[in-house]
Amino acid sequence: MEPLKTVAELCQQHGIDGRELATRSGLDDLRVAAIVLGRWTPSPNERDAIARVFGITRHDIVWGHTTPVQHIYGHGPS
Repeated sequence: MEPLKTVAELCQQHGIDGRELATRSGLDDLRVAAIVLGRWTPSPNERDAIARVFGITRHDIVWGHTTPVQHIYGHGPS
């Protein structure tokens, strides 16, 4: 059994970029870019669409944030 990979690792392995992944999966370019960069955790339907591009199931991919979530307090400059 192969170790689980991130979407970015799968793109690299298959020689495609985020734009090509968006086209093949039918998802929005900006959403796919955020998923590839680890800034967005996709819905189950989005996971299925991406996994189909690679010929695997959503359970074969590591999902989730790889970029730390920063909480910013305040209302901007005064």
